[in-house]
Amino acid sequence: MMRKLSELIEKARNKSTQRIAVAAAEDEEVLKALREAVKEGIVSPVLVGDRAEIERIAQLVEFNLDGVRVVHNDQGADISAQIAVSLVKNGEADLLMKGFVGTGTLLKAVLDKENGLRKSEVLSHMAFFETPYYHKLLGVTDVAMNIAPDLATKVHIINNAVEACRKIGIENPKVAAVAAVEIVNPKMEATVHAGQLKAMNERGEIKNCIVDGPFAIDIAVDKHAAEHKGIKSAVAGDCDVILAPDIEAGNMFYKALNFLGGATSAAVIMGAAVPIVLTSRSDTDKSKMLSIALAAAMQ
Repeated sequence: MMRKLSELIEKARNKSTQRIAVAAAEDEEVLKALREAVKEGIVSPVLVGDRAEIERIAQLVEFNLDGVRVVHNDQGADISAQIAVSLVKNGEADLLMKGFVGTGTLLKAVLDKENGLRKSEVLSHMAFFETPYYHKLLGVTDVAMNIAPDLATKVHIINNAVEACRKIGIENPKVAAVAAVEIVNPKMEATVHAGQLKAMNERGEIKNCIVDGPFAIDIAVDKHAAEHKGIKSAVAGDCDVILAPDIEAGNMFYKALNFLGGATSAAVIMGAAVPIVLTSRSDTDKSKMLSIALAAAMQ
């Protein structure tokens, strides 16, 4: 059982050093995170962007670029995104990271039918949290990509989450499909989806995990709450993954954990040929570095 995000660093160290292509690397916070990841010996950056600006920022944050490959491009972030994706596609890099480029621009390059990195039908965001109020790492999905996922999309999101879990050693993750109540209510789509996802899992249509729900969030993460309400489930109080009903609920839960719950997070985008490190501007340097470690640990 993985309890701390720092275990990701050790897991990544035990693998060969991963080459990470950074799209539009002219970003102070991104270079700070890469500086720490290089110190930990888990990645070798390939920085794509304006060489002079990258070198200026690197000097500012005391990131020694000796031995670091820089691919010069001064034609805009969209071209940097395309170059970074092509480096991964051509085998010159193992991972992809968002720098000073819009998320939509990077994902457009990733999803390009001819030159992109599409693997699954659906890309989804997967975050792992270390919090003092839970007994192991807690996964949360999807808080950043899919706005109002239908049932089929939620199946893809679960499959992406299961792949992420298994890549870091959680072999049979417990997935809690959360809603406001524990009873299927036709007027509450999240509860209907949860019941359907549970049934699909029991029929073997969703594999390599245990799906249960609908659960209110307290039932998903607290055994005493589940027992008090008479709910018996292998998932209740011991889930590995929270499946959010929509982006609004997921995003609020993600930020509440980070800003009010004393949690630290690491996150990647799943569903492409390689994990994509795509962090929020509000994420800490530590979270960004741990996200790099998470991606490296998955390879």
